[in-house]
Amino acid sequence: MSGAEDLVTALREQGLTVAVAESLTGGWVCGALVSIPGASDVLRGGVVAYTVDAKRILLGLDEGVLAHGVVSESVAGEMAHAVALLLGADLGIATTGSAGPAAHGGAPVGRVCLGVWSRSLARTWTVDLPGDRDGIRAASAEAAIAGALELLRRV
Repeated sequence: MSGAEDLVTALREQGLTVAVAESLTGGWVCGALVSIPGASDVLRGGVVAYTVDAKRILLGLDEGVLAHGVVSESVAGEMAHAVALLLGADLGIATTGSAGPAAHGGAPVGRVCLGVWSRSLARTWTVDLPGDRDGIRAASAEAAIAGALELLRRV
């Protein structure tokens, strides 16, 4: 089973739903979930908030959070919380980072911040991933899904 398949199965078994807020992954997390038959039972939707303005307008992130820089755990955590509230999901997943080709806002290429939020638990973490732009984006999506599954197993 893939991580996405495991996550969809776990959500279905627990009667929970998920929403996704993505920046550098540009829809890859949501796409991985949608590729699983029956994902419509658990996936509420996703938001690609690629720019600072999109994070502010679509997700309602305030300047205080964004002042940390968009590649930060605080932004990832707020994105995960905001998308869950926005789409009425039990679980929120978020990705933000720098996939290259150049560093972004002081974050080196490959620096990725991830967030998962639920009503009872939340987690943020940072990974530094090697590779080219597509490799970093793919690994980021996989890491976000794995982190969501890990959190879900503790809920």
